[in-house]
Amino acid sequence: MYMFISALPVATVIAVLLAGWRSLHAAALGVAVALLVIAAAFAQPASTWLAAGMHWAPVLLEVLLIVGGGLLLSEVLRELGAQKALADWLLARAGSGTGAVLLVVHGITPFAESVTGFGVGVTIGIPLLAHYGLPPRKVVLIGLLGLCAVPWGSMGPGTLVAATMAGLPFKELGQASALVSVIPFVITGMAAAALASAPGRRRQALLQGLLSGLLLTAAVALMNTLAGTAPAGALGALLVVGWHLLRLRLGVSQADADKPPLSAPGRRALAAYALLLGGVLAAAALLRVLDLPAVWHGLASPGLWLLVAAVFFTQGRPARPSLAKVWRSWLQVAPVTALFIVLGVLMAVSGMAAQLAQALARSGPLYLLAAPFVGALGGFVTGSNTGANAMFAATQAEIAQALGAPLLPFMAVHNVSASLLLMASPGKVEMAVQLLTQGAAQRRWVQQSVLMLALAAVALMGVLNWSWARA
Repeated sequence: MYMFISALPVATVIAVLLAGWRSLHAAALGVAVALLVIAAAFAQPASTWLAAGMHWAPVLLEVLLIVGGGLLLSEVLRELGAQKALADWLLARAGSGTGAVLLVVHGITPFAESVTGFGVGVTIGIPLLAHYGLPPRKVVLIGLLGLCAVPWGSMGPGTLVAATMAGLPFKELGQASALVSVIPFVITGMAAAALASAPGRRRQALLQGLLSGLLLTAAVALMNTLAGTAPAGALGALLVVGWHLLRLRLGVSQADADKPPLSAPGRRALAAYALLLGGVLAAAALLRVLDLPAVWHGLASPGLWLLVAAVFFTQGRPARPSLAKVWRSWLQVAPVTALFIVLGVLMAVSGMAAQLAQALARSGPLYLLAAPFVGALGGFVTGSNTGANAMFAATQAEIAQALGAPLLPFMAVHNVSASLLLMASPGKVEMAVQLLTQGAAQRRWVQQSVLMLALAAVALMGVLNWSWARA
């Protein structure tokens, strides 16, 4: 009985989304169902809810600011032709369409997401992909596939939460997560390559996607060993960008190598990205060195530096039409994102999340196959690896020990699985669709397609979990 009502809010959201409901309506219904379930069976003292509100309110505010800043930067770059200039420059040097797409999916988007997080990588990747001659719905889907390195998003706070709750060293969990990420890296690479290639070149494209996924796995694992977990995603993705560009540079003729340099709008776009990423890294380093109190941590927020980068690019206040368009898009995305975070908090604080995981654990060793789906469920509901781990990591670690499963690989599978459905979470899909207006009519196809690919990766993670535990 308790298992059924614990799953009811999430099951309701999934059902109505698959039925074609808008993300906002689905999220609102999920919150309403969760409140009813809490009132009926999971009531908590007012002090518990007050403490949870004080803890999560700053996180929610930052996420909403980051969403707005990402939409603003993307719009001003698009409006002034910078995105097109940069996309044309990359496409000219990436050779085939498949090479250009993999450069974004396994390089540019993971790099930006690892440094900033909260879906900012999508706001950079999709506008670039939009100029590659693909149908809008494929652009949105491929752009979401770039969210394949989320365990290192925002320098890995979600992975740190999981490590702390499970009593594991941060670096060891990061290294194990990098190794098991071979599954999502390969699946996203091959799926993106298949979507971008012509029918007659599908086999070659799939091989490119496979090799790109293996390269990203090796690069992130290497950087985790050399530089630690926090910067491993950004540095690994940067290695992949360099490899793709070098490979393509060596493979072109001298005539192709003498293509025109990047135009002024494109160079200014690169400067804006450098300001964004450099500002986040420098501010975070300064906060660590000076050991400033938490009130100053907003200086390192991607939300602040996204706004700074947008103002820098426009050399002042963005144009009024751009601001109006961003405001309309934000009103579409922000409520969905906020409601799903609220749903995740309600489930975690009330005990519904723990009840659901513990009920599933009664299946015994079969839970090894189901465990990745529990983590993935948290990512889908909250739209955050940190939120998913806050919901389930401690309970998952307890279940692993009770089942006698190796804790480190079990938690690595959980950590990566908790990130996989972020690319399919309604908030992220809504943001991706809003970045490409022509894709709005294809929202349902995008939602179903990315969910299917992510669930396939989660299922393989379950098989991996079972194999390790039974070895």
